[in-house]
Amino acid sequence: MKRIRVGVVFGGQSSEHYVSVRSATSVIANLDRERYDPLALYLLPQGRWVVPDRPPAALTEADAKEYVRDQEARQARTDREAHLVAYPSNDRSLLTIERRGPELDSGHDSAQDVAVVRGLHLDVVFPVMHGPYGEDGTVQGLLELANLPYVGAGVLASAAGMDKAVMKTLFAASKLPGPAHALVTSRNWASDRAGVLAGLVGRFAFPVFVKPANLGSSVGISKAKDAAALEAALDLAAQYDRRLIVEAAVPNAREIEVSVLGNDRPEASVPGEVIPSREFYDYEAKYLDEGSQLLIPAPLTAAQTTEVRRLAVEAFLAVDAAGMGRVDFLLDRVSGQWYLNEINTIPGFTTISMYPKLWGASGLEYPALLDRLIDLALERHADKQLFRSHTL
Repeated sequence: MKRIRVGVVFGGQSSEHYVSVRSATSVIANLDRERYDPLALYLLPQGRWVVPDRPPAALTEADAKEYVRDQEARQARTDREAHLVAYPSNDRSLLTIERRGPELDSGHDSAQDVAVVRGLHLDVVFPVMHGPYGEDGTVQGLLELANLPYVGAGVLASAAGMDKAVMKTLFAASKLPGPAHALVTSRNWASDRAGVLAGLVGRFAFPVFVKPANLGSSVGISKAKDAAALEAALDLAAQYDRRLIVEAAVPNAREIEVSVLGNDRPEASVPGEVIPSREFYDYEAKYLDEGSQLLIPAPLTAAQTTEVRRLAVEAFLAVDAAGMGRVDFLLDRVSGQWYLNEINTIPGFTTISMYPKLWGASGLEYPALLDRLIDLALERHADKQLFRSHTL
């Protein structure tokens, strides 16, 4: 049987670059070699697409940093032979440009680079790029133009899932419960600090969370307990995005996560609970501090489990997600009220990440989960071809 060629796209230009390298490590290592022929496609932090000399094997953040340094050094040494993923075509391939030269062009006085263009055939693409310029619909748009099947949400759902302000608007339209929030632009914050701060202090009781609207892995997020801390939190978030979210903190909150899998009829995993080693589940607590705990399944009542799984599927459908999504909730310990926090359309995908662990606890182990996601990508792509044919 001919193996399915899977392009695993990773890296990117977001602050979650190293997380992406680790996710790609797990995906590539666990693809069944009898069924799949994986090909690593790496976007360096500087924005250059390359076909790396070897796939990543990064189990820790230190491993990921070493891999990035090695690939950057390799590209610096072999710049004129770098493979760049470039223009899309319509035959399940992307085009690469192999730069060779310089060679002397008889019509010019100086040496000219020679570009050799080749088709890079892929049966399906598995993006594991977290954060902006990868998870936000940009790469998905490239793949749509190339008419390539790909794992995960489409352009709209990816963009909505990345932008917390748009996401919350869609959740509210679907009558899904969420904490009160306000949107602040970094330009308004810079031009009217006193006015913006006064408005927020008058609207919210402390503590509040401040987040960049378009980022993941809890990068740039702060918990502010007074006006001075709120000012500092807005300054920090404004370093990462032009749109900032200020959100009421849920009292006595438990952090519950649910993995969702499917296309038009998605299913929810058993829920899991995060007990962060820090005051909240920030980047260090997620990826660097080993003190955080994941309780799978979460210690919930049968009624709570049923409700949070229902809400997770509703959140997935609200943004028109596909393939995969991890939906994060806050549960008030006292009132029992659920608050929908966010959906991640490309969640962390290491073998110890919450998304695959929840499916493992639900009876779908990591390699089988990869099979299912690729099948869903091919299914959704086949459906889209029916509509594409009517536009030609």
